[in-house]
Amino acid sequence: MLILATGCDSFVEVDLPSSQLSSATVFEEPATANAAMTDVYAKMRDTGLLTGYSFGMHAALGAYTDELDYYGATGGTSFFYTNTLLPNNGDLSFWWSSSYNQIYAANAVYEGVGASTKLSQNVKDQLMGEALFVRAMLHFYLVNLYGDVPYVTTTDYEQNQMVHKLTSATVYTRIIADLEIAQTLLPTNYIGTNRVRPNRFVATALLARVYLYHGDFDAAANAASAVLNETGTYTLDANLDTAFLKDSPSTLWQFSPSFDGQNTNEGSTYIFPAGPPPFAALSNDLVNAFEAGDLRKSHWLQPVTDGSTTWYHTYKYKEPTATGTTMEYSIVLRLSEQYLIRAEARAKQGFLTGATADLDVIRNLAGLPNTMAVSQQDILAAILQERRVEFFTEGGHRFFDLKRAQLLDSVLSPIKPGWNSTDALLPLPESELLLNPNLLPQNPGY
Repeated sequence: MLILATGCDSFVEVDLPSSQLSSATVFEEPATANAAMTDVYAKMRDTGLLTGYSFGMHAALGAYTDELDYYGATGGTSFFYTNTLLPNNGDLSFWWSSSYNQIYAANAVYEGVGASTKLSQNVKDQLMGEALFVRAMLHFYLVNLYGDVPYVTTTDYEQNQMVHKLTSATVYTRIIADLEIAQTLLPTNYIGTNRVRPNRFVATALLARVYLYHGDFDAAANAASAVLNETGTYTLDANLDTAFLKDSPSTLWQFSPSFDGQNTNEGSTYIFPAGPPPFAALSNDLVNAFEAGDLRKSHWLQPVTDGSTTWYHTYKYKEPTATGTTMEYSIVLRLSEQYLIRAEARAKQGFLTGATADLDVIRNLAGLPNTMAVSQQDILAAILQERRVEFFTEGGHRFFDLKRAQLLDSVLSPIKPGWNSTDALLPLPESELLLNPNLLPQNPGY
């Protein structure tokens, strides 16, 4: 169970990685094979891009855009907030190395399960589908953050140590291929409880997002529809206060805490009881972006005052510490995104009535009337605004949305010192470039 617990320091190192599997017996029993896969999820929850801790992508990209104001000490997230990122930034290097270590572990599961002679075909399909899903998801974030990146599909360290970058278009092609295979392997039902293991519709939901980012709007709408049509499994939670509880019907996939009674890393990161904020608070720009009557402002934002100044923290997760029984899991994918993916895809195709219908589902749930947008341009702007107030401090959505809409410069130039168009990509870690010259050239602007 612990063979995958120690990832290699870098996927380009020369020596045999410490996580290189020494025995195929790990993948000959369902219990240990499943433990290897769930260990990957534990790493994703606690380290690297997707962690809810302050060094993860949720917080850093919130500070990099216009969602968070930073109050902590110099270092870490402060470099995102002040737009002073350099190739030797420790967080960027950690994001890169931890992502590829998690990809390496997923590849180990895929290879080990595939070679197993004792696992049933159902177990093999489930685990291989999960491994491909994880591999695709991590590469998706890497390509959107760093641009051209390697797509690593093996545990062969000799092959990986001098791996080459691929064009972003090629990376997207491989992401889509992995997810399409994962769809065929994963079952329609969840394994276990609380939706912590991906099923076929989780892979489809991620595929809908990938198609949207890639500009395949027809495929994005169809994939989102496939998820939204599963009304027997997924429904929007009408109560905003329970939408982020562990048993919310609108959750597609989430990370479970490491022990019973623990709640989310996000809750411990964002919630503060008194001011000034020890880490970060929601920006005034975001607080003022909510329309009058938007229930998300009163249910998902929490004011904190010292008598003279008022700050707001995100209050989607409401438990900052452990409780007797775990109340909240860290949600990675949820149903509302599928409505807004389909809305945007439909608008891009000119299906404006369908686009506004999907948009209004999310607006109405927040207590808002139907959109007044009529033209394609206005509907797309309304969808972008809706995504802003729906997904703040979740998964870097704001950064990726502005980037996809080509609005990073116009939105961030006035508030970020020295903002340049090249800041749409993060610098490739200097340490990785020194280890592997095949990763050159460095991204422009760095």
